Amino acid sequence: MSISLADVRFQWQRALGLIRRGMASLRARGWQATWQRVERQLRRAPASQRAKLHFPADAPFAPFAVPDSGNPRASIIVPVYNQAAHTLACLRALAEHPPQAACEILVVDDGSSDQTQAWMTQVAGLHFHRRAQNGGFIAACNDGAARARGEVLVFLNNDTVPQPGWLDALLDTFDAQPDAGLVGAQLLYPDGRLQEAGGVVFSDGSAWNYGRFESPEDPRYASLRDADYCSGAAIAIPRRLFESLGGFDTRYTPAYYEDTDLAFSVRAAGKRVLYQPASRVVHLEGITSGTDLNHGAKAYQVRNRELFERKWRDALSAFPAPGVLPAPATVHAHQRQILIVDEAVPQPDRDSASLRLFNLMKMLRHENAHVVFLATEHAPPPQALAALQALGVEVWYPPFSQSPPAWLSSHGPRFSVVLACRYHLAEKILPLARKHAPQARFVLDTIDLHYLRESRAAELADNAALAKAALRTRQRELSVVAAADTTLVVSGTEREVLAKDAPASRVEVLSNLHEVAGPGLPFAQRRDLVFVGGFRHTPNVDAVRWFVQDVFTLLRPRLPDAVFHCIGGDVPDSIAALAREGVVIHGHMPSLEAAMNGMRVAVAPLRFGAGVKGKVNLSMAHGQPVVATLCAVEGMHLQDGVDVLVADDARAFADAVVRLYSDEELWNRLARNGLENVARHFSLDAARETVRKIFL
Repeated sequence: MSISLADVRFQWQRALGLIRRGMASLRARGWQATWQRVERQLRRAPASQRAKLHFPADAPFAPFAVPDSGNPRASIIVPVYNQAAHTLACLRALAEHPPQAACEILVVDDGSSDQTQAWMTQVAGLHFHRRAQNGGFIAACNDGAARARGEVLVFLNNDTVPQPGWLDALLDTFDAQPDAGLVGAQLLYPDGRLQEAGGVVFSDGSAWNYGRFESPEDPRYASLRDADYCSGAAIAIPRRLFESLGGFDTRYTPAYYEDTDLAFSVRAAGKRVLYQPASRVVHLEGITSGTDLNHGAKAYQVRNRELFERKWRDALSAFPAPGVLPAPATVHAHQRQILIVDEAVPQPDRDSASLRLFNLMKMLRHENAHVVFLATEHAPPPQALAALQALGVEVWYPPFSQSPPAWLSSHGPRFSVVLACRYHLAEKILPLARKHAPQARFVLDTIDLHYLRESRAAELADNAALAKAALRTRQRELSVVAAADTTLVVSGTEREVLAKDAPASRVEVLSNLHEVAGPGLPFAQRRDLVFVGGFRHTPNVDAVRWFVQDVFTLLRPRLPDAVFHCIGGDVPDSIAALAREGVVIHGHMPSLEAAMNGMRVAVAPLRFGAGVKGKVNLSMAHGQPVVATLCAVEGMHLQDGVDVLVADDARAFADAVVRLYSDEELWNRLARNGLENVARHFSLDAARETVRKIFL
């Protein structure tokens, strides 16, 4: 593949950026911490191109048991006609990896002449029903639905091998998406390639298995999305909705197009049809009916397409013409498409900036925008990737994304807005966006004003080299602000700074975004002190060192039973060495619920920085009062003694902690007012109009 000038320019700017950031890290962190960052930067995780699959052992029949609940949430309906060996493999897979959800399994025998009846009646827990005569796939499914007791009906072909967790992923979708009416699984070939990532329908009623023969990990097919239909080989639908729609339409008897028709009926009823890639099912395509459209049951596919087209002609007029190759640009053509670019996928359990970005994408998805996330540098951790894909975000990352110039050249025309995080990435992405997505509005998300933070660090350290570096950062950051269509800052204070430093630029405040968790445990049931913050952020390193060495030594004699808990990832040796009696350095904790709901007082002893402090928002969103420095509450609409206690020197800070830790009335007042502050200024509802104005 030839290398374009845009590729060369991007790689050169990337190299310069790494050198600049490396030098800044050396000055701020020293060589050991800097080398660890370099290792992370260069590390590349291999991408699996095919799914790792589970298959039950191919052994002679012997009696076994399948899950069976007296009060099932889901009824798994398996229509069968001969092919007993495939039915056996399907049931063995269900038995070997039973779902967490309560379920029942119904096998509906449509007049088999093989070992089906003899084997199925020996499977403990299985609900077996033999129809009086063969009526076809649709009749068997409708019979099974009439006998089901579960809240959700799950139709599963007998020539499938459901993978561990498949059913729970389908059911969880209904919990996470209240407007979901039908959810389909990701269908795979036995060799791990993708068979279907939801179906695409054309204006003549013909259909296409989206993603066929591709990798199931491919970003185009790996996220939750609305589908035109989902194959009836593995779909879930609430029983009441299925009954209200009259079940599978019998005009398509014996089979084919009944699943596509059902999806259109679900949408006509005001519900969504969703493809759920977290639910994986191997489908041995063509086992029952073959693949020849001219012979056997498969011939009904041609006839039924004409029936389907006549029934849904008006609705189909809005669908693309046949022959248009399905791709993200066309599959999501009816949605506003927004690109968000950062070096890595956000990990909301690790830092405030990640939580803010994650919640922004959640808000955009709730507004029915199609969100695409491009990670320019790092393959994501599986948990962080899955969290975004579960929202319906199309996540691109190495190696699937190739180079950003090449990727933007292919995908740029589909976006209405391009947002880049932090100035040093935005200065590389902006020229590419102008070239490949000229129709898109370019938004710079500062996260915080880097030059403001760096200049404050230089002033605190009285370091001329840091001050000089901050001036260089200022020049670069302001040049990107000037070139962007819109710049996002997290506080009114930073907007005022840019009003002076970049008066011609459009600047909007989009602050931290938090879910209001609620009050947590009452005062009497809480104890100890807590700090939350990742240590890749230099201000946090300084804050914890100052608190333990200068503040905690003063308050320890006055609160001898109170333990200080320090929570945050990437702990350097200098922070680990602070552990002592009364000081616990936890490192990263995947869940903060216990700390937020059960610890009495949070501390934010930051001596420099910029932006809005997520650690303060996080505690207040859980009803946990905070003692903070003036820097830590800048731009947060907080008043000393009303919402928070503020102190800047060590003795005053220790006094404030002791006072808040001991005064239940004060604690309750600050806890209540902190919750109200988050709801008013930092909740998703508070930001909704701003998000709509900028992106929609």
